[in-house]
Amino acid sequence: MDVRSQISMVFHLDKCIGCHTCSIACKNIWTDRKGAEYMWWNNVETKPGTGYPTKWESQKIYKGGWEKKGMTIDLKAAGGLKNLFHNPNMPVLDDYYEPWTYKYDNLFNAPEGDDQPIARTVSLITGKDMDVKAGPNWDDDLGGSPEYARKDVNMDVLTPAEQQAMFQLERMVMFYLPRICNHCLNPACVAACPSGAIYKRGEDGVVLLNQKKCRAWRMCVTACPYKKTYYNWSTGKSEKCILCYPRLETGQAPACMHTCVGRIRYLGVMLYDADKIYEVANCDEKDLVKTQLGIYLDPHDPDVIKAAKENGIADSTIQAAQDSPVYKFVKEWEIALPLHPEYRTIPNLFYVPPLLPTMADTSGDVYETNTDSLWGKAEDTRIPIKYLASLFTAGDTEKIKVVLRKLMAVRHHRRDVTVGDIAKAEVKNIMDASELNAETADAIFRLTSLASFKQRFVIPEAHREEAMEMYEDTGDVKGNQGFGFIEKPERGL
Repeated sequence: MDVRSQISMVFHLDKCIGCHTCSIACKNIWTDRKGAEYMWWNNVETKPGTGYPTKWESQKIYKGGWEKKGMTIDLKAAGGLKNLFHNPNMPVLDDYYEPWTYKYDNLFNAPEGDDQPIARTVSLITGKDMDVKAGPNWDDDLGGSPEYARKDVNMDVLTPAEQQAMFQLERMVMFYLPRICNHCLNPACVAACPSGAIYKRGEDGVVLLNQKKCRAWRMCVTACPYKKTYYNWSTGKSEKCILCYPRLETGQAPACMHTCVGRIRYLGVMLYDADKIYEVANCDEKDLVKTQLGIYLDPHDPDVIKAAKENGIADSTIQAAQDSPVYKFVKEWEIALPLHPEYRTIPNLFYVPPLLPTMADTSGDVYETNTDSLWGKAEDTRIPIKYLASLFTAGDTEKIKVVLRKLMAVRHHRRDVTVGDIAKAEVKNIMDASELNAETADAIFRLTSLASFKQRFVIPEAHREEAMEMYEDTGDVKGNQGFGFIEKPERGL
């Protein structure tokens, strides 16, 4: 058992209000400079919708992630020295958008006249006038519209009748999907880089990119199925989310999480068995979620604690793992799921799926929001179960139903506690069906609705002395200043 620590995250989608405060905080800190105008290390998408970059989920187009080939797995497209000089699957600028600014002089210094002056749009890349045709949130709040939702690749799992029902006015639906780098256990970007510039930090699993080693092959852009690695056209280097590790090392939450208005974000340590990475990535698709969740270890288990200490994991990190809100959501309560586990990268960002709103029910093909019933059945959620399964469970609808039943049970239990207007028998039946007890339901409610800042972000202490030892082992204490990159990266599979 090779026990290691990993910083992991949970995003609660029922709480996201789509304000994009997280995106702006990240943009202002990390990508507010030349060549990074189009980069959004954190972005918030409206689902159903095409996302950013356009149709990033379609690996038929981009060939990202891993695929199972017989008894092993391999990168779908880019990888190492393979296809080094030919990479037809890389997204182009139009798949993101061409960044622009405005000619404000045209507005402020226009001569007097009968017409209204405007600030014309100008490309930040060419400096020439342009007509804006797309942006990072171009389909914002339009997920329920046929123009964007029909192009969502997850809609392919629905029958034509189910798709048509979603676009009826009464059933028009949407929810927000915030995305950052997943800091995967089996990152395709790491395996694809010919220069060895991308690696996982041994102390916390954060995936970083050493720009001194980057040679702009851009295989990482193609290989990442989530399209969270970007190419800086000005510097000629690739860039990606670094999970605000300078903030983590000083006990601060990442900027996107610190500023989250809906308080949907949780961060904590997960202990995992690195010996099982290949087993998880290579298992059958139907077992992907179950096998991935099995790689994370119980931080209270004495054998796990012993193995962790033998592997050099600090007591403070083990304590942080025991207090981790992510462990509760993912392992104890099993209500948070990975995004597109079929990519086989073993992502460490988990999502609590969205549930139907209160005072709503389904009648035939119509989603009715004017109803006397407080809640409908979890299976009658406004978003088709098969659609959610395509996002979070590699198509396994039963796992989605289990999670939704638990979330619905928490609502019924808390309604019974605070208002008491639901029949006791109904509450008991729902609780029994979800296999939740009152104590667990209350714990889920508290961490979801009433958690303090320190309960949502359990950040382990940084051990500067260990980092310096690693520097000294490489004989390069001074040569890698700035980003703290070490010379012996953990490469994954």
